[in-house]
Order: sequence, then structure tokens, then C-alpha cells
Amino acid sequence: MNRNDGTSLEAVRLWTLRLFVMTRKELLQLGRDAPLLLFLLYSFSLSVYVSGAGIAMQLNNASLVVHDGDHSESSRELIHRFHEPYFRFDGEVRDPKEGMARLDQGTAMVLLDIPPRFHEAIGSREPVSVQLQVDTTNAPQGLSAAAYAARIVGRFSSDLTLSRLGAASDGTMLMPVVDSAHRVWFNQDQDETWFQSISHIMRMITLFAFLLPAAALVREKEHGTVEQLLVSPITPLQIMLSKVLAMTLVILAATALAMVTVLKPVFGVPIKGSVALFFLMTALYSFTTAGLGLFAATVARNQAQVGMMALLVISPMLLLSGIATPFEAMPSWVQTLMALSPLRYFVDVTYGILLKGVGLELLWDSMLAMALLGGTMFGLGMWRFRRQFR
Repeated sequence: MNRNDGTSLEAVRLWTLRLFVMTRKELLQLGRDAPLLLFLLYSFSLSVYVSGAGIAMQLNNASLVVHDGDHSESSRELIHRFHEPYFRFDGEVRDPKEGMARLDQGTAMVLLDIPPRFHEAIGSREPVSVQLQVDTTNAPQGLSAAAYAARIVGRFSSDLTLSRLGAASDGTMLMPVVDSAHRVWFNQDQDETWFQSISHIMRMITLFAFLLPAAALVREKEHGTVEQLLVSPITPLQIMLSKVLAMTLVILAATALAMVTVLKPVFGVPIKGSVALFFLMTALYSFTTAGLGLFAATVARNQAQVGMMALLVISPMLLLSGIATPFEAMPSWVQTLMALSPLRYFVDVTYGILLKGVGLELLWDSMLAMALLGGTMFGLGMWRFRRQFR
């Protein structure tokens, strides 16, 4: 080994040692902030449980009142099909106006109005219809109630048609029948707690990956210690990279805590893919989002401004990246714009690894997109940081 090689190895060792010391300093500084640590622990433990167990998106026990103008066998059969867990029968009303009053007062969500001669019309094969009125003040629940009710009435009509056509003694049809069979993949029980808890973890990772490095850098500017760091042998790259590494380690530890204490034991969320790959992708996503936070920190002058910029940046990411609503249901221009959001790719990565068990052969494009976005934002933040102190 010549002298130049030895000098290069010593320079690399010294550079790595300084980065390690700065990262350790960031972790010690974060450890002294007890309120922030408590909020971090709450966000990745109890908050995950509350989000998974306390938020219901599916229709559950929707209050149903009925005006039965026929009181026949057929009307009772139709009413009986509106059962739990989707609907809760809250009694009959004497006339439709009373049912409308219940909807207006908020004491019922669905009013089923069955007309007179309902059974007679069915028996004589006359066209007959029932009226369903739904309170859609809570739009997702109201639309779900209308959709479930339409399926129930459609199934009732289908069963009547089949009985008229005739069936064999074993219940099979004597003529060809098209049977629509639905297969549910990856979440066969359609347990929404899986989706809610995982979505909440992604929200918390996004929030803390943006705020923690940004707040750490702005804190240095507020206390005047950033100038002291710049006149030391430490480079600007080491200053910024140490904050990203420290906060990424904290976020990975918090994510592991959520998976060990809530996801697996409480909600039974399966982890079908590689845990190592998931944490690698989480680290990459944290680095990417931290680049956004560091760039914001170079623009902001205090932590209050960082918080305001977080609202400006994080809110559109959370609302439009597909974490709460289907990405395919958004307008095409929003889908094009959200190609710049790292969360757009992290959503596919997280569900793909945890619930589907896919690997890099299908996730390489999302990994590449996050890496490009992260490198670009970190580079812009570095450029802005250097420019401030010239």
C-alpha cells in the first residue's frame, strides 16, 4: 500500500467518524426532548390502535325504518333480508312522512317504503317497485347503504325470477345460468383494520420524516449553532446527512414498535413479504421525505414556519397520493402531478410487501422513483444550505 492509499483510507475513516459523531449528537439531542419522544411513541402505538379500531369505513348497523304498506309474506321476506351487520331494523312507521321526519332528525339513515299490493303484483307478475330513501349527510356511509340496498333488492328479484323458471329438487337450475363469482385476494375477510392501521403508520412516517430533520436544522439556525458547525472541520454534507440518518433510525425504530405491538398481535396483519425489504424501502422513503423537509428548513427561519410549510406540503401528499382514497379514482391531472410525490410510490411498496408478498422484481420502479426524488430534493437542499452561508 503506497502513501496515497493510506492517506485516502485515513480521510475516509475520519469522514465516517465525524458523520457518526454528528449522528450520535442528533440522537442525544432528540432524546432530551421528552414531549416530542412521547408524541412519537403515541403516534406509533396507541394512535395506530385507535385509527385501526376506531375508524369504520364500511357500512355497519345502519338504522333502517320501514313503511310496510302491504304486510304480506313477500314484504316480510324483503324486510328480513336487511339484516345485521350492515343494517339494524329500528321498527316500522305508520306513513312515509313519519319516516322522512326520522331521516331529517338523524335518528334513521334508511327508509324502505313498500307499496300496497306488493305481494299481489308479484304473484300476478306485474311490475312493482319499492322506494328507498337514504340520508347521505355522511356521504360514504349513505352511498354504501344505497349500494347494499340495491344489491339486496336485486337479489330478491333474482330469486323470484329463478323460482318462476323452476329449479331441480337439489336446488340446481334445469337451464343454463350465469353465476357471478367474486374472489377477494390478499384480504379475504375484507378486514378494514388492516388498511386503516397500515395507512396510519404511513401517515406518521411521512409526517415525522418531514418534520424531524427540518426541525433539527432550523433549531440549529435559531440557536446560532449552525455557524459554529460551519467553521468546524465538518462539511455541510455531514451536517445535513447526519440529521437524516439520525431521524431515519428513529422512524425505523418507531415503525418496528408499531409492527411488533399493534399490527401483528392486535389486528393480525400478515407480513407476507420480506421484513428486511420493507425496512429498506421505509428507510429510502424516509430519506426522500427528509429531503423535502431539509429543503423547507433552508427556506424557513423558525420552527413555526416549518410547521406551516409542512401543512402546505404534507396535506396534499396525504390526500392525493392514494393513502386514503383510490389513486385511480382521481383526475388524470392529479395523477400526473402526484408522480412527484414519494408517498405515491411508498403506498404501493407497503401494501405490496406486507399484504401481497411481492419483491423487488415488481417494486424496482417504485424504488427507483423514490431514490431519484430523494436524491434530487437532498441535492436542492444542500445547494440551498450552502448558498445561505456564502
